[in-house]
This record gives sequence, C-alpha cells and structure tokens, in this order.
Amino acid sequence: MTDGAASAGRRTDVAGDATTPDNVGPAINVGVVVAYTPGTETEPLRRFAHRAVEDAETELEAATGVPWQFHVEAPFRLSNDETRRPSDFLDEASLRMVEGPYDLVVVVTNAALTSRRRKAVPGLASEVSRIAVVSARRLTRTSRGRPPRDLSDEAVRWNAATLVVHLLGHVLGVDHADGVMAPFRFDESRREVPSFGEQTAARLRRRANRLPGQEEVVCGAVKRFAFHVRAALGHPRQVLLPLARNRAPLLPLSLPKLATAAVTPTLVLIFSAETWDVGVHMTSGVAGGFALVSILAATVYLTLIQRLFFPRKEKRILTEHMAVVNVAVFLTVLAAVIGLFVMVGLLMLSIELFIFPQDLITNWPTLEDPSVGFADLLHTSAFVSTVGVLTGSLAGGLESRTVVRHLALFSNRP
Repeated sequence: MTDGAASAGRRTDVAGDATTPDNVGPAINVGVVVAYTPGTETEPLRRFAHRAVEDAETELEAATGVPWQFHVEAPFRLSNDETRRPSDFLDEASLRMVEGPYDLVVVVTNAALTSRRRKAVPGLASEVSRIAVVSARRLTRTSRGRPPRDLSDEAVRWNAATLVVHLLGHVLGVDHADGVMAPFRFDESRREVPSFGEQTAARLRRRANRLPGQEEVVCGAVKRFAFHVRAALGHPRQVLLPLARNRAPLLPLSLPKLATAAVTPTLVLIFSAETWDVGVHMTSGVAGGFALVSILAATVYLTLIQRLFFPRKEKRILTEHMAVVNVAVFLTVLAAVIGLFVMVGLLMLSIELFIFPQDLITNWPTLEDPSVGFADLLHTSAFVSTVGVLTGSLAGGLESRTVVRHLALFSNRP
C-alpha cells in the first residue's frame, strides 16, 4: 500500500506536554500517522493532523484522568488515490505501533474512506487493534455546487478534533452515548469539542488506567506462543468481538481459489471405490481425529504462509494488543477452514444421497459388505471433505488482502 514507508518509525514532533505528574497513571502514548495520496502536499495535512490531536488532548485528559501524548510520525505516501477501507492501513499502523511503541495509533489521511458495508465515512475505529482512521477528505467535502472546505477552516478544525475524541472513545471500548460519543455528524457551527457524559467519563477512567499494554521481545516460537495465549486470556472480549461479526465460516465463498482447489479433487474421489473402502471401514474416532488434525494443520499453514500475523515486517517485538489481533486472525482463519470443511462435506453428502447410484457400490469388489448405512455415508463425506481442505489450503491458499478485509476489526460507523 505504501511507497514511502522507509521513513517509518522516525518521530517528527510531539503534541502536548511530555511530562507525567506523579499522582496519575502512566501516560497514554498515541502515534499519529499521516497517509497522503500521490500529488498532494504533505505539510497542510500534517499540520491538520497535529492541530486535531492537540485540540482533542484536553478533553481526553479531563475524561480519563491520565496524560495523553501524541507523537506525529513522518508521513508516508499511498500508492494511489483510490478509496480505502480502514483495514488497508493495518500493516503500516501496526508496524508504527510496535516501533514506537505506542498504546494507540491514529491514522490521518486525505484519501476517501469506506466501511465494510461500502458506505463513505469520515472515520472508523478498532477497539481490538487500537487503531483509529480519520479521513480529511470527508470533512472538507461540501454539498454540490459549493467549493470544498479548506483544511484550515474553523469548522473542519473542530469537527476533526471532535471526531478524533469520538473515535478514541470507541477504541477505549465506549459505545455511542451522549455528548461527544453521540453518532458523529459534521456540524458547521461547531467551535469546541463536546465533553463526555459523567457515566462515560467514569468508564473511560477505568479503561484508560489499564490501557498501556505489555511489550515483549519475542525470541522463540514457544515464547511467542505463550505471549499470545496470555494476551488472549487477558482480553477475551477483544478476541471474540471480531468473531461475532465477521461471519468467518462463510469466508470461503469470497475466496474462489481456495474453494475451487478444495472441491475439484473431491468430485473425483467421491466416485472412487478406494475412497468408499476407506470411508466405510473408518471409525467415528478416526474420522473425527483426521478432520481435527487436518483443520488445525491447514489453519497454521495458511496463517504462516500468507503472513497474516501483525506486524508483518517487524517480528521480534510484540505488543499485547497486537498479540490479541493475531489471535483474532488465527481464530478467523480457523473458523473459515471449518466452514470450508462443512460446505465440502455437505456437498459430498448431497452427492451420496441424491446423485450417487445406490446400486453401483454392490459391484465394487473392494468392499467386503456392500450395504452402506447413513453412518458410512457420513464417514465417507467427512474423509473426502478433509482431503479437500488439505488440498485447498496447499493448492488454493488465501488472498491475504481479502482475509484482512473480512477480519471485522473496525466498526461499521463512526
């Protein structure tokens, strides 16, 4: 997605007071990443981002009771000016997060932004990955016949600050409520950032004190695995939230290469006498164990070979919330593989019940007992489906960009 990512990790300036009083919790460090489209000047967008987080800082500190430090990073150039989804910024944002290291990341871009439902939005947030994306283009847009607003416009300034506070409230796990957490709408007359309600502020104080996450230098596979397990157990809500809304079992329908590679060999195997010989003589325990091991193996293979874990460039350092994202990725791929197994299995079972000639099996000399019950049909379809899952993962693979878009890490509306 980026052309100028070589400057990643070089901090350009800091918005806000860098000191932390002794009577409050640790400061929340936020990386501000400016992503600009080709052919645009970076300095106006960088100033816009700096001013937005600076205006947002006062209300965030008042509501949470802890200092907020915003670090504006070196800008990076997008490869084109096409409309983006927030998931398109995950790679760069996650890399900046571990390099900082930062507790949160705010991406400010002049590219258009759409949600998973393809609706144009001014910004979206992810509680799971702790990333918020703000689109300046949406804030400068006006009605037909009027010139677009300038980034230095007062209405743009205060609506941008309000949007930043609103999105960071979502990152901290707060749903829509009153005050600044009301559903965001551009207000031409806005000249200040609305405050949080008392109940919302109380929730923010509890969450903000737990926000600064654990960071660990990971040197081996066992240590990395243990770190991911601890992070998942410590944040079950963040792990389960994407799974509840991403419909991962249906993901194979969006991956034609994977589905084709899984189904093609099964259509040959289901009409093979040797396949029926194995399926009829296979016990339920063997069929289930073979399916379980194959599904896990396919999931591990796909996540590793497609480099779906974050951050993709820096593997030595992990933050706690990046580990949570990785667990959500793994479980999403696992659910997708299970969904593929079920879909292929149901297809094979349908062929056995409605298409396969019932009298054909009596002519196969490899079967000692040509009578086949429903349990035998299930064993055979499960065996064939398991083989299909293995061939699909090896031959078809995944389209990593499609998978990332289906992770449902970001909400659908600001």
